Amino acid sequence: MTDIIHVRKVLRLGGYRLKVWFTDGTAGEWDFSDLAQRETGPMVEPFKDPAFFNEVFVEFGGLTWPNGYDWSPEALHADMAAAGVLTFETAAA
Repeated sequence: MTDIIHVRKVLRLGGYRLKVWFTDGTAGEWDFSDLAQRETGPMVEPFKDPAFFNEVFVEFGGLTWPNGYDWSPEALHADMAAAGVLTFETAAA
């Protein structure tokens, strides 16, 4: 049985970069600039404004924004793991 992974904490690093801590004890930095630059549609249009991007918060274990857009924690964790940016952090962040 596989544990479900959730986002535990998020820290804004400036621009479209976030540091994300997961419930499995891993953490890493990720650049979400593709969200503002390449994605299209009414849900992602507000992301062209970095101030809106910075309104990110954690809700139900996923990254969420005020317009209801959310990012799957499992998919984000898998992408970050594949890119080699996750590390285990033993200290409480």
